[in-house]
This record gives sequence, C-alpha cells and structure tokens, in this order.
Amino acid sequence: MIRVAIAGAAGRMGKTLIEAVTLSDANLEVGIGTVLADDPAAGVDLGLLAGLSALGIGAVTDLDSHCDEFDVLIDFTSRQATLAHLALCRAHGKAMVIGTTGFSDAEKDLIAEAAKEIPVVFAPNMSVGVNLCLKLLDMAARVLGDEMDIEIVEAHHRFKKDAPSGTALRMGEVVAAALGRDLNEVAVYGREGMSEERDNKTIGFATIRAGDIVGDHTVIFAGLGERVEITHKASSRMTFAKGAVRAAAWLEGKPAGLYSIDDVLFG
Repeated sequence: MIRVAIAGAAGRMGKTLIEAVTLSDANLEVGIGTVLADDPAAGVDLGLLAGLSALGIGAVTDLDSHCDEFDVLIDFTSRQATLAHLALCRAHGKAMVIGTTGFSDAEKDLIAEAAKEIPVVFAPNMSVGVNLCLKLLDMAARVLGDEMDIEIVEAHHRFKKDAPSGTALRMGEVVAAALGRDLNEVAVYGREGMSEERDNKTIGFATIRAGDIVGDHTVIFAGLGERVEITHKASSRMTFAKGAVRAAAWLEGKPAGLYSIDDVLFG
C-alpha cells in the first residue's frame, strides 16, 4: 500500500485530495496530512475534515517529524511551503507530486535539482482534459500558423494569487513552441489605453478573478473571417485531485527524475 501525505489538508484542495485518495481504486491510502501551526484543524481527523468517515489520522503541523508515515507527498499549497516540503522529501528520499503554481525560473531550477535525487511529478495542471487540450493546441498552432491572432483568457476564484495561471502560461508555452516563438518575448499581459495596432506575433493573456470559479481556460485563434477556440472548463477540484492521485500511484518504483503529467497520462 502506498501511503500518501497531503499538504494543506484543511484547504479546499487538500480536502478534495483526501477524498480522492480515500475513494481511489489504486493501491493508495492517506498516511498523513499537514496544516499550518495556527490552524484550528490541527489534530482533527483527516476523514472528518474532508466530510468523510473518520480515518483515525489527525492533521499534523510538522511534516519533518512524520516522514516515516508516507511514501509520496502531494502538494498544492504555496511556492514557499512547497519548496520547504521538497527539501524534506529530498532529505528523506520521498517521492513528490507538485501541483503548486507561480514558481519563478530559479525556483523551477530548485525542483529540477531535487528531482535528480527523488522522483517528482511537476505539472501546472493535473486535469486529463487540460492535458488533452495542450495536445490539441500544439496541433492547432501548427495548422493555423502565423495567420491568426492568439489570445488566452483564464478565469479562477477570488482566492487565487498568481496570475496568469500556471495552466494559461503552459498553454502559451505550447502554442509559442509550435510556432517557433519564445513566450518570454511575445507575451502581452493585459492591455490598457491607446497603443499601436496589434502585433500578429504576440500572444495575449487576459485574467479574471471572481467568486468561486474553479478554473476556465480558452485559447482563441482569431483571423479575418473565422475564429477557432479551444476551451476547458473545470466544475470541480476533483478533476485535479484525481490526476494528482493517479500521478502518486504512477510514481511507485520510478527512479529519480522530473516527470510531467504527460509521462503519467500518455507515457
């Protein structure tokens, strides 16, 4: 049985992950769950936190003291917390699934360095549907070529801190790569006021933060006379949790390395 640790167990995603692991048909079980030191959920049974039957496992505030109670950690928390957990997993030889977004290039390098010693699945989006969309975007960009203006619109709940989302940026990277462009050079993040006519080589991003939107992403290929749109809408966090749980099960027996969700779903 693969024992799974859930970081941020009292959060929206953490609770969904507890449910996903508990209900999974894979050879998985919840081993431990962490919360912040001042969280009133500390000590509360993880099953009850997730609205399930009691699991007999209380939420802990110190992952370092419980590294013998899990085999793989799933983390959808914050950049700082995830990097701290990554260091612990590296020191104790534990596998890790990272769904946290917003990392800088230097922080991504830290993840890649740790993956030389432990197996890590790192993906901005664990949804099967989103990763299918990435395949479709690559095809669309190659077929439509330079004839279309490309805009990416994403919407998330009011609590999301990073913008654009990691998924939107990944979509932009896939499209840019298919067209032989560097996203860092062609991305335009929001528009305001008077400016010059749109540069056809740019890839625009628009961000919405409102209410309880789980996650919507649309990539628009717009030409003179027609428009192609590829859209993914998530109505539940469970779609991301199931992908992460699938990744955790897939990591069993894998050697050290940095893996993508593509490796899990299509490899």
